[in-house]
Amino acid sequence: MGSNIIDMAPGHFELITPKFEDLNLLNFQEVDHFISKVKPDIIIHTAGIVGGIQSNIANPVRYLVENTELGKNLMLAARKNDITKMINLGSSCMYPKDAVNPLKEELILKGELEPTNEGYAIAKVFTQRLADYIKREDERFNYKTIIPCNLYGKWDKFDPKHSHMLPAVIRKIHQAKVDQLSEVEIWGDGEARREFMFASDLANFIWYAITNFDIMPDLMNIGLGYDHTINEYYEAIAKVIGYKGKFVHDLSKPVGMKQKLVDITRLNNFGWEPKHSLEQGINKTYEFFLENHIGIKH
Repeated sequence: MGSNIIDMAPGHFELITPKFEDLNLLNFQEVDHFISKVKPDIIIHTAGIVGGIQSNIANPVRYLVENTELGKNLMLAARKNDITKMINLGSSCMYPKDAVNPLKEELILKGELEPTNEGYAIAKVFTQRLADYIKREDERFNYKTIIPCNLYGKWDKFDPKHSHMLPAVIRKIHQAKVDQLSEVEIWGDGEARREFMFASDLANFIWYAITNFDIMPDLMNIGLGYDHTINEYYEAIAKVIGYKGKFVHDLSKPVGMKQKLVDITRLNNFGWEPKHSLEQGINKTYEFFLENHIGIKH
């Protein structure tokens, strides 16, 4: 997500964008030293260990421990160095698995989490609560959390085993077309519903939020207000790529929550809306994939 934010940055902002080799967020002393040296006006916390359902199931310890640790280190170091503004990125997996959709912000911690990504969700809830507690103790520290719906776009990993659903499906269907496969497998019945927003739209929101930071709610969903079934996403990607095969369903595979649609009442009141349709977003994402992962100018 960080690369998308950098891409969309207005020219009058000076950005400080350390890579992992420059700053290990799992080491508090490094984070403390870095922040004390650069003294940013605001921190946008987008860092995290992220991945799709297979990776979350296989690596729950890493998703819980490392995401908790890097969020804790960043916020406590920011507070220690008197950095009073921060936008923290949460995740819609923070919501209870059986919560009524659309998911309202006040539902956090009101029920059991989805088991397939529970570790990641707990870490995100921890970081949001820490931001809230820091502000409770001292109102000068205006640390706000946004909860994006699922994202896709440029700079995704496009790894079938470790990335989020849409980039993984883009690669899978692209490869099926190249290999002239007659069918592509979908986990489950494909009727689970998901809300996916083009990542550049979230980056656009970040810059809108910075400009309007003082009136921004402390906790707010960022999304589209509508969703699609998994089957519909596969069909939309196949249309963009030009894949003509059929889809088959493996009902033995886990599918996660049946629906994750965030409530955007607060977002609408804040005065922002996304710019890209699903087809526009998939087209731009596929162009990026071809150029940066396959080496084809599209």
